Amino acid sequence: MKEIEDNQHRQWESVFAEEPDLYGTEASGPARNAASLFAGARAVRILELGGGQGRDTLYLARQGFSVTVLDYSERGITAIREKAKGLPGPVTALHHDVRRPLPFADGSFDGCFSHMLYCMALTTAELAELSREVRRVLRTGGYQLFTVRNTDDPHYGLGIHRGEEIYETGGFAVHFFSRAKVVQLAEGFDILGIDEVEEGELPRKLFQVTLRKA
Repeated sequence: MKEIEDNQHRQWESVFAEEPDLYGTEASGPARNAASLFAGARAVRILELGGGQGRDTLYLARQGFSVTVLDYSERGITAIREKAKGLPGPVTALHHDVRRPLPFADGSFDGCFSHMLYCMALTTAELAELSREVRRVLRTGGYQLFTVRNTDDPHYGLGIHRGEEIYETGGFAVHFFSRAKVVQLAEGFDILGIDEVEEGELPRKLFQVTLRKA
């Protein structure tokens, strides 16, 4: 699985070079929802996993949050640093592989946001470890909001089966989630919501998951 994930990241670097604003510059719906959640909870220190081209990172920083963003793409991290200059909230952008422990002390953040990072070609075991790491770096009562493509998505079951609920089409592998898998990965959190949302022209079928560290 690691080889699939590494190949996927190399392809993403190539796509990023050709289309630096592939997903546009407007914040995603889940990022707007996360900003509302964090503001209501008076959260200030936010960790974003998988910042991509930075559209959600920049949005959160414009809302005044202090954002630390991680991404596997060095090109992406460099671009986010350039785009973030002069924003109201400080942005720290770091190159990191989420299959490794998060490089932060316990309780470093008030909130964590990730948009479709969990549905990359990561095994359930890797995701469980990542979830434990997120829980570790959140303060008690801290919030996490993440999205994943679910098993009602039109692409579910298509392409090459790579094990578990992972299917590869067009060179990109996606891990699809059932509600049961979301609950499995939420150990140590209170589940505040597993909401069905849509995105894009297909449209993609997603779960927007809202958790609070118990």
